[in-house]
Amino acid sequence: MENFACNDTLLRLIRDNLERFTIRTHQKESHREAAVAITVVDRLPDAYDSDRIQWDGGDGQAAIILTKRAPKLKNHAGQWALPGGRMDPGESPEETALRELAEEVGLALDAAHVLGRLDDYSTRSGFTIKPVVVWGGCGSSLTPNPGEVASIHRIPLAEFMRKDAPILRKIPESDHPVLLMPVGEAWIAAPTAAMIYQFREVAILGRNRRVAHYEQPYFAWH
Repeated sequence: MENFACNDTLLRLIRDNLERFTIRTHQKESHREAAVAITVVDRLPDAYDSDRIQWDGGDGQAAIILTKRAPKLKNHAGQWALPGGRMDPGESPEETALRELAEEVGLALDAAHVLGRLDDYSTRSGFTIKPVVVWGGCGSSLTPNPGEVASIHRIPLAEFMRKDAPILRKIPESDHPVLLMPVGEAWIAAPTAAMIYQFREVAILGRNRRVAHYEQPYFAWH
């Protein structure tokens, strides 16, 4: 498995690939707008990193921040998620993503850390999500907000580059396959998985990959 160091070389790669990518935005009239932060940090664990999986690669390797949502949240409690939430009136997707990143995991960053955007993704549960790619940098400390986050996980970027990813699974409820990204011996489902897959394809590999057509598991439709 290839390792990706959290350094200026990776920063330039992601920034340059995103600058060449033309995002697709859309808005369904019945959907609410939201934004999430796909945040690159280093793998160095801290006191609040609740990861229990023994990953390949040592400290200094790049990772993506994922959370497990708090069990009492109204929407999608207990599921894997990227830090994010509804856009407040007058907010840009970048402003929302940075605000939610600070509120959920205690990582306060300014606009200079935003590297770009990926395609909008509309969910079955009524949100149009706008993914914002953020450079969190090395040595970032994370602190969970217990009202929103049950646990914080720094998933190594190399884990999302696995040859068995993505997994496409047919379901009887839709003509489109569900997209899953394997993590350890488990998996993450779309919409989070779809946005991570597009980040991998566009920001790391420089490919013009679209993901808005991929389905979510039936349990996430409500």
